[in-house]
Amino acid sequence: MEIHALPHWRTLDFISDLHLQAECPATFHAWQTYLQHTSADALFILGDWFEVWVGDDMLDSGNTFEAHCTQLLLQAAQRMQIFILHGNRDFLLGQACMGACNATLITDPCVLVTPHQRYLLTHGDALCTDDTAYMQFRSVVRTEKWQDQFLSQPLAQRQDIARQLRQQSETRKQSGAEYADVNNGLALEWLQSHQAHIMIHGHTHKPAQHLLDVQHERWVLSDWDMDSAKRAEVLRMTIPAQTERTANNLAEDNLQRLSLDTIV
Repeated sequence: MEIHALPHWRTLDFISDLHLQAECPATFHAWQTYLQHTSADALFILGDWFEVWVGDDMLDSGNTFEAHCTQLLLQAAQRMQIFILHGNRDFLLGQACMGACNATLITDPCVLVTPHQRYLLTHGDALCTDDTAYMQFRSVVRTEKWQDQFLSQPLAQRQDIARQLRQQSETRKQSGAEYADVNNGLALEWLQSHQAHIMIHGHTHKPAQHLLDVQHERWVLSDWDMDSAKRAEVLRMTIPAQTERTANNLAEDNLQRLSLDTIV
């Protein structure tokens, strides 16, 4: 899948790993405030928008935390285009949810094409190949058969299963277990196969810029956690207008990390 930047796009924001949940009100409020103040022409949420998503019927009652979040995104979609990529926590986001917030669900990976560069967008979990247990789990739950069987269960039952999985994850985190990072060799292969030079991803919660070789690099997005870690960061891309390009000045896209307080 390729997305071509529209001619009027000048500011693009990339965020991921917000892990929105009713139990973390400060993070939710930060995200709400960001949506109200960002000047972006397009917003890319690269996975784990929600802490958990067990099916689009979570929106059916219309008065849930999740429904409130989609309403806020729908309001923001009146000012900018919104693209959402599945994460490891919300891979069951579907077209009903996208319709509710007027967003576009994009494939993983996805190529973003600007007049100056090709970017490879991914959540990042598929690149953490050293986490063999997770990769085995991922290979099962991303199949159509598993998802059809899971979604056929009552909503309450799915929510119970999700709570159990989250508890297991939290127990592992509290034990101090090390989490696998992205396999740089595989990241380089992905970039080369998609003829892209810059990868943008989340998942690892280790914001950084990695040089893979003289031509390829990957930018890691920050997670959002204003309830404990007080962390929320946006990667902003500025695309220069064609009128800014001259024979002696070949303007390039600019990537810059911004803390939330610089935006709001």
